[in-house]
Amino acid sequence: MADDLKALVEALIFASPEPLTRKTLYKLLDSEPQEGVEAALDGVREDYDRLGGLLLVEVAGGFQIVTRPEFHEWIRRLFHERSTQHLSVQALETLAIIAYKQPVTAPEISEIRGVNTSGVIGTLTERRLVKVVGRKRVIGRPFVYATTQEFLDRFGLSDIGDLPKVEDMAEAFGLDLPPALSMPPDVGQHPPVSNGVDLVEPAAADVEEEQVH
Repeated sequence: MADDLKALVEALIFASPEPLTRKTLYKLLDSEPQEGVEAALDGVREDYDRLGGLLLVEVAGGFQIVTRPEFHEWIRRLFHERSTQHLSVQALETLAIIAYKQPVTAPEISEIRGVNTSGVIGTLTERRLVKVVGRKRVIGRPFVYATTQEFLDRFGLSDIGDLPKVEDMAEAFGLDLPPALSMPPDVGQHPPVSNGVDLVEPAAADVEEEQVH
């Protein structure tokens, strides 16, 4: 029964979306003596201390099963990879154009892709992969977009200068990118500076208004 209780305690902690407190454990396992629950906790902790990539830790007044600190870098890569996979091909193509041509306006992106990209840009903005960095000094003063620190972090880049060649990027993600894409004019800067652009971030409401129209 002791092993069954230990397995049950482990399962409850694992399934809980937040740290599971002793009080909750005692309540859930009210047919068991508290000493037995404590012994089961000790048993789970000892098991994780001896082997595997997980640990039982006490945080925020409760117990939680977490990954070992030495594996955090690989866990981070996993979540970044998953986040990238959730982007559509259209979003990845648009993101690549912004990365290589930034700062760039929505009409310029649409001209390169040959389709309207306002909705896709909105998605990338919501994901915090791109942001408005100012307005271009032309008729209509359209917003200009650039990539963010979140973009660099997600793709494992130190700065824009670390971007691969366009053809390598296209092959890696299976994208149809125009070969004419070039590196940003001020490699290494973030966001890069471009002539004819006022690098002043407008209000978020203004951004939404332009993206909708």
